[in-house]
Amino acid sequence: MIKNIAFGTFLLVSSLFFAQNTAMTGAEAKAFVTQVSSGTQQIKTLQSDFTQTKKMDFLDKNIVTYGKMSLKSPNMLSWRYTKPYQYSIIFKDNKIFINDQGKKSSVDAKSKTFEKINKLIVGSSNGKMFNDPEFKVTYFKNANFIIAKFTPKSAQLLKYIKQIELYFPKNQSTVSQVNMLEASGDTTNIVFKNTKINAPVAASEFSL
Repeated sequence: MIKNIAFGTFLLVSSLFFAQNTAMTGAEAKAFVTQVSSGTQQIKTLQSDFTQTKKMDFLDKNIVTYGKMSLKSPNMLSWRYTKPYQYSIIFKDNKIFINDQGKKSSVDAKSKTFEKINKLIVGSSNGKMFNDPEFKVTYFKNANFIIAKFTPKSAQLLKYIKQIELYFPKNQSTVSQVNMLEASGDTTNIVFKNTKINAPVAASEFSL
């Protein structure tokens, strides 16, 4: 009896462990890229609530934050964190504008790690992210998602980012989840929900 229970548990754990992502064929990947590129051509604005979970080696508990993301074609993107603190990051005109609970600043966005995520998110709204020369892209699938994994090509960028994963729900052209693995081993997971496409976005979303 005990052996049967143990064997059954082993089969359950094994099925969960091996129910992993499988690599897409070249034809499947090409069809997926075509689908996303076609489906995103009409996207001018995109808004979504998000939950971000940051896991850091030196902390016992994950850091969970909530907020709203707003995107406007061709290259404006804002991240507004609302809980548990107020913090805004706006990408516009190749600059990053920051409002840290009332303390405002701006920096050049070029070569900044988070700017790479910004570039991929903006690219995901027009299908251009698959042609980013800074990354090698590989494609995987499971029962619910198509996953595009972006691995930096340059040693300089690999010092900060090991991989960025974009999750696309089956038969959809917009990203529902982003996973980033940093060189330090820390991870960031962003899950989007309540996504609105081509709804009006106030100009104030892209200003501090």
